[in-house]
Amino acid sequence: MNPDAKIAELKLELPPAPKPVAVYKPLVIAGNFAYVSGHGPLRPDKTLIKGRVGGDLSLDQGKAAARQVGLAILATLRDQLGSLNRVKRLVKVLGMVNATPDFEEHPAVINGCSELFAEVWGAENGIGARSAVGMGSLPGNIAVEIEAIFELQ
Repeated sequence: MNPDAKIAELKLELPPAPKPVAVYKPLVIAGNFAYVSGHGPLRPDKTLIKGRVGGDLSLDQGKAAARQVGLAILATLRDQLGSLNRVKRLVKVLGMVNATPDFEEHPAVINGCSELFAEVWGAENGIGARSAVGMGSLPGNIAVEIEAIFELQ
């Protein structure tokens, strides 16, 4: 099943493709690779999930925020590429968690996005290399920021 059909089957609601809030492009294509700039947890109503995981937000709420970031990344890919079917596979994810100093479960938070991509592209093409790190703060106090690299067909 192709990624666009999989999104319909899973009844996923993508937010609007986020617009840049500074001097950058949301996606740059170089050769057969799409480099997606850092995205935040944008909801369909254009609000953002904010707060620090381990303080304002629980691990489960942080994981849900990371899944929402994944949906925003899917929205950008679809907007910029015309179809998710142009994506061959996920190559790399960098997940940044706005966390309290004592929070240690950053990978479990970023699983929210990683599990979504595995659902959309399958285990073979939807799981790539990954880093999950904690940050002292993120822009606008968003809970999670994620950037990704995809190989194109």
